[in-house]
Amino acid sequence: MAAVRFDANADLLDSAQTAERVLAGLHERVPMNRHAAATMPRALPASLVATALSDARLEKLKGRDGRVQFGTLGSGNHFVEFQADQENQLWLMVHSGSRAMGQAITAHHVDRESTLSNGLKYLDADGKAGAAYLNDIGWALRYAEQSRLAMVTAISLLLRRLLGVDADWSSLIHGHHNHVRREAHFGTPLWVHRKGAQSARRDEPGIIPGSMGTASYHVAGRACKESLCSSSHGAGRELSRTQARRTISTRRLRQQMKSVWFDHHRAAGLRDEAPAAYKDIHKVMRAQKELVRITRELRPLLSYKGR
Repeated sequence: MAAVRFDANADLLDSAQTAERVLAGLHERVPMNRHAAATMPRALPASLVATALSDARLEKLKGRDGRVQFGTLGSGNHFVEFQADQENQLWLMVHSGSRAMGQAITAHHVDRESTLSNGLKYLDADGKAGAAYLNDIGWALRYAEQSRLAMVTAISLLLRRLLGVDADWSSLIHGHHNHVRREAHFGTPLWVHRKGAQSARRDEPGIIPGSMGTASYHVAGRACKESLCSSSHGAGRELSRTQARRTISTRRLRQQMKSVWFDHHRAAGLRDEAPAAYKDIHKVMRAQKELVRITRELRPLLSYKGR
């Protein structure tokens, strides 16, 4: 997740004409899946090239899929969203991960896991296979981080060109969720796996989105020991994607999104991302008030996402 404030009032996105120009620009500058030849980066950042992955096949993918998907958004619950804070300042929020490279790394190492007598699979962190996994997953996290920054930069340049406003980079909030990290808890060193969660150490900044039609939050961690200094990383789904597609109509999606600009041509394909498919973010935030404190509430203005 990444968020940055713009030196602009949120009223900048009040008109349909402006929203259409921004959505068109996002479609051009932040591809959903893969770059076209004209927009594909010439190379990955040097820091990503310098770190070798543990297998020759992964290295080959890094030079192919890694490059063609760098700075692209992805599908599902990944999004670009413009938002307004309580002072009506304009903010950008981006949710995107390690793309196909993360999936390839996971698949590669799952095939190399050992199995306990109860059927659970594992990698020994102190063994060769575990060390290789930790190297590769560390690379994937850095890839995701650099890819998000590339998107934020591209979007910032877009708003400067279209609307003459600049990002305030001193406001940047940037962090991971769904990761594994070595940490000490209750006096014991542990490998902490966070799935559907993010780190929430004392005063650590975080981002908790709701849905494409509801509020999102910037937060600071409260270092709750019982949660291993963690919090949720979003509202969480109320309905599975299959249930949502079966029960939420395109008309209902449009009704729920009536105050948010989005690409209506994609409405049928976005039914599984409708606000009704997600839990009530206000209840979620109340349930984790001991894990994080809210530093900023934001309302959605414009949502860009795809299948």
